[in-house]
Amino acid sequence: MNGRQAAISRREVLKLGAFGFVGWLLHRPLWSLVEGVFSVPPEPLAQGRIAADVVWAYDAPSKRAKPVRLYWRDLIVEIAGAAVDEDPTAYNRVWYRLADGTYVYSGDVQPVRTLLNEPPSSLPAHGQLGEVSVPFTDAHQAADPNSKVVYRLYYESTHWVMGVVNGSDGQPWLRLLDDKYEQFYFVPATYVRLIPPEELEPISPWVPPAEKRIDVRLRSQVALAYEAGQLVFAARIASGSLHPSSRYATPLGRFRTYYKRASRHMAAGDVAASGFDLPGVPWVLYIKDNGISLHGTYWHNDFGAPRSHGCINLAPAAAKWFYRWSLPTVPFERPFKLDFYQATRVDIVM
Repeated sequence: MNGRQAAISRREVLKLGAFGFVGWLLHRPLWSLVEGVFSVPPEPLAQGRIAADVVWAYDAPSKRAKPVRLYWRDLIVEIAGAAVDEDPTAYNRVWYRLADGTYVYSGDVQPVRTLLNEPPSSLPAHGQLGEVSVPFTDAHQAADPNSKVVYRLYYESTHWVMGVVNGSDGQPWLRLLDDKYEQFYFVPATYVRLIPPEELEPISPWVPPAEKRIDVRLRSQVALAYEAGQLVFAARIASGSLHPSSRYATPLGRFRTYYKRASRHMAAGDVAASGFDLPGVPWVLYIKDNGISLHGTYWHNDFGAPRSHGCINLAPAAAKWFYRWSLPTVPFERPFKLDFYQATRVDIVM
């Protein structure tokens, strides 16, 4: 791909601005679209989960403002609106205004909801994909709230649900498959939303496979989807390092989305150092056999600058769009699909 192809045209910039703004609204549930006008709904307030170890709330939307209150990981705050930092050099200028009038940097806060679900009476024999629909829930070793906690599962993480059982508390619990360690853990059934087949139907299946293409542009920190050369979707990303010699660099070149999973337990290295252990990573599109992929991200909300271990981080809703739009199509009843021939081209350029 030459320099002219790698650059985003003025027309694309305008279109990307529209997609980016809409995507921002979709991934931060603070707004509604009514007759073409964006407005802030008075009720209900959105929620935010503190996704960093510690986060300061300031009296204005800027880290140069006066710090007012300190929050720590997994506390839930009420989000009343959004504001923009006046610093034009910031890659992410979005701040959340909390219900008490203070402001927190959006990159450190995962937008969440608390949505309770009707427990299923049964599940298909092959299982069904589910999505955590509360800010977080602890996964236990048994269907017993007093049993050992194995993991904490977060909003919009996805998991393969293999059964429903009665817990020791008399309530229904779901049995989740850990696809990495081939074991099971349990969560209260009301905290996981089962995803119906229609929600996973392919996007633009009539477009010939050769006419679909994903461009990942590292300097711009964007992922673009094209159909027959026309831009149809765009999202901000958080890639790996831009330095090719870095251990965590995102590779440049041409790849294909040959292996797709709606859920994946990703883990590597020592968590106490620079490693990670992340169950239920949603909407994964693998492009290299060393694990490099495009995928949804629930552990931060800070897109627009490199911060990954080499993968291409996306907001969950954006990752889900790419998952549904790209090839191969994963059958609803299967947790993954591997296909080297029916796969979507991915070009990663600086």
